Amino acid sequence: MRAFVFEDGFSLDRLKLVERPDPKPGPGQALVRVRANSLNYRDLVVASGTYGRQVKTPLIPLSDGAGEVVEVGAGVTRVKPGERVAAIFMQRWLAGALTEDAGKSALGGAVDGMLAEYVVLDAEGLVPIPEHLSYAEAACLPCAAVTAWHALVTEGGIRAGDSVLVLGTGGVSIFALQFARLHGARVIATSSSQEKLARAIAMGASDGIDYRATPEWGRRVLELTGGAGVDHVVEVGGAGTLPQSFRAVRYGGRIGLIGVLAEPGAAVDPRPLLMKGARLQGIYVGSREMFASMNRAIALSGLRPVIDRVFPFAEAPEAYRYMKSAAHFGKIVISQE
Repeated sequence: MRAFVFEDGFSLDRLKLVERPDPKPGPGQALVRVRANSLNYRDLVVASGTYGRQVKTPLIPLSDGAGEVVEVGAGVTRVKPGERVAAIFMQRWLAGALTEDAGKSALGGAVDGMLAEYVVLDAEGLVPIPEHLSYAEAACLPCAAVTAWHALVTEGGIRAGDSVLVLGTGGVSIFALQFARLHGARVIATSSSQEKLARAIAMGASDGIDYRATPEWGRRVLELTGGAGVDHVVEVGGAGTLPQSFRAVRYGGRIGLIGVLAEPGAAVDPRPLLMKGARLQGIYVGSREMFASMNRAIALSGLRPVIDRVFPFAEAPEAYRYMKSAAHFGKIVISQE
């Protein structure tokens, strides 16, 4: 089989397409023919070699992939050959709270990931994908979609009539927009691109804020909400954007801290969060239980992921470079079909 591997260090120039023996499933495992992958910002960090000391070469990258089960090992009853599945981000986080052990099972980081023609995974680390989705669409779900669902639904308890602020128009933020609208919530979006803001509004956002033209965008959110602030902030910036998110959130509101996309700022003053009695919650993807719950909602609603561009398998390094350009809206997919 073919697989992309960081063999002797990290950088996009070291991501090589290699031939490896076809894997075979052992007891409790399933062999999956991968049909599509998607990229996340985390994959760029892994490729840069700065994700953490637990990430070592050789490594097959990417957490996100969908395909069909080809063969199962002894004792497997959860999935069967021919079934369309996606892998969960952390192979040992099935339900309940995140643990240190589960965190060490993240695909494409702590262990080999999905950027290969065939992968062998524990059958417990797979979920069926909604019937109406293509493999390309299903490959968008494991990281970005589950993260957004975790922030807004599992932790956020979002309700009809709530208001949500999404930062940017990458994978997590666009899924958050879709899930918020699915629950009858109002969405305010930020971006530096008027074209992307227009697309977000066409998808159901009530308002868009150009954060370059309006650097104090937290104040603008207050204006748009009659001085109250939003119920939920899907925070993908980190230290560079947290002060504005603290301003934008309502008293007693929630900030789901997901990413670190913005340039680090000065030390963050926590007093605004304290004075508002708001909650800052770290969100690191989610469990299989969350994934399955999200899939039920996706299947019932007919929701489809937003795919910006699809690259063929052989051009995977170009997909990385396109993501690095930040030109995308939604998800970037690598097709193996």
